[in-house]
Amino acid sequence: MEQVSTKNQEYVQETETDSKMPVETIQYIVIRLGKEQYGIDIRNVDNIVRMQHITRVPKVPSYLKGVINLRGEVIPVMSLRLKMGLETDEITRATRIIILKLEQQGNVGIIVDEVKEVVTLEVTDIEKVSYDSKEGRTNFINGVGKHQGELISLLELGAVTLEENA
Repeated sequence: MEQVSTKNQEYVQETETDSKMPVETIQYIVIRLGKEQYGIDIRNVDNIVRMQHITRVPKVPSYLKGVINLRGEVIPVMSLRLKMGLETDEITRATRIIILKLEQQGNVGIIVDEVKEVVTLEVTDIEKVSYDSKEGRTNFINGVGKHQGELISLLELGAVTLEENA
């Protein structure tokens, strides 16, 4: 803002940079599952750890791989690929377990092929996806973000971690 005074009268003149509204941004961790890129809201990520031994738990759905012990806390781990109806996980050096902190379920780990980067998306660069009840996988994605010419499917973590969607 510039202050301009003329003959004992002061008035404030807005400059062009002040009149622009700040744009809301959200940071996402970009992960890879197969050939597809997905984004996870960074506010839901508690930790990212290398693949480690997962203790199997009997009589659970096949997408639940078991539990890990992370600094004394037992955390259930699920295969995001199996949950979304994709082929089984291929464990490589790039495979990671992302520990999500979710309000209702507590902490849960998801296995991803690779953690690529953190991107900041403006809300205007995100297109919401409408839900079609005939399409089973659509509810796993709540929007699509555009970043440097690439599309990133944004995961709906509530739908991914709920057991009813198995």
